Amino acid sequence: MALAGCAPTQKDLADGVAAGNPGGQGRWTSCAEVAPEMTTAGFMVTAKDAGGLPPLDDGFSPVAVVICGQETQQRPDGGQDRVLTERRTDEVDGLVASLRLPDEPFGAGACTMELPGAPWLALIDAGGRWTRPGMPLDRCGKLRSEVKEALDALPMTTVSTRTVAELVSAEAAAAGCSQGWKDMIAVETTMNPDAPRRALPEPLPAGRQIRLCVYELSKNDPGTGNFVHGTVLPPERQTAIGQALRQAGPVAVCTEQSRRFALLWPTSGEDPQTYVELDGCHRIMVVGGVRSPGGPVMAQGDAALAELIERR
Repeated sequence: MALAGCAPTQKDLADGVAAGNPGGQGRWTSCAEVAPEMTTAGFMVTAKDAGGLPPLDDGFSPVAVVICGQETQQRPDGGQDRVLTERRTDEVDGLVASLRLPDEPFGAGACTMELPGAPWLALIDAGGRWTRPGMPLDRCGKLRSEVKEALDALPMTTVSTRTVAELVSAEAAAAGCSQGWKDMIAVETTMNPDAPRRALPEPLPAGRQIRLCVYELSKNDPGTGNFVHGTVLPPERQTAIGQALRQAGPVAVCTEQSRRFALLWPTSGEDPQTYVELDGCHRIMVVGGVRSPGGPVMAQGDAALAELIERR
C-alpha cells in the first residue's frame, strides 16, 4: 500500500476532505451516489489502484462492508441490462484483519502475467461514516491471498440494484441479433482498399435459414452500428434478396459515407457473412464461403436491394 503522507484520522472521516479522497465523504448513502463511476467503469478496479489507497486507519472501527458492483441481468422480455448492485454484510472481522496486514516484499520469485482486479469496497462504522481502505499486495503486486480468501468468505446480501444501461433490447433478442455490430465494410475498405472484386460467392446458401440484422451507425462511435430491426427471413423474401445479390456487378468507385448497413448470416452461425450498405455507396461484401478462401469479396449493390432488405 502506498504510504505517502499520513493515514486519514477519525476526524478526517467525520468531517470529509477534498474531492477524490477514498473516504471521509460523510455518512454512507448508496453505491449510486457514492460511486457514480461504477455506472461506466465496471465493478472491478486494479489491484494496484486498490493497494494505492490509504491504509485502514487504526482508529476506524468498521461494522459493515459494502461492495459496489455490476452484473448483466436478463429481462423477462429477452433483453439484457447492465445493473449496478449494492451488496452488504455485517460480518467484517476476517476481512478487516486481512486489510491490516502489510504488503509483502515486492519482486521475490516468479510472477504470473494475469492482472486480477479488486472489488469497489467501502467499510462503514457504527456512526455511518465510510472509507475505502487500501488493500495489501503480495510480492507480485496482486492482492494478498488472505484478502482474496476473506473477500470470498463474505456472506453478502444484495440490498439494492439499479439499471444503468440497456445492453440488448427486446427487439434485438427476439430477432437473434447483437445490439451492436462493427461496420465491417468500412473496416475492410480502410485496411484493404484492394479487396477482390471477383464474382461473389453464394451469399445466401440454399437450404439454410438466414438471419437479417439492420444497423445504424452510432454518432458516438462512428464505426459501430446500433440495432434497428431484424428477423429470420421467410423463404420468399430470402429468395428475392438472394437473386438481387447474385446479380450484383463489380464494385464502383465511391467515397460516400454509409449510415446504415445490414448483416445477412445463416442462423447456424456458419459462413458466409454478407454485409450490404443500405445507403451511401451501396457496396456488398461477402466474408467466407467456398469461393472466397482468400478473404472478403466486394460487389456493387443498389437502392433496389436496400429497399428489399429494409422492407418489413
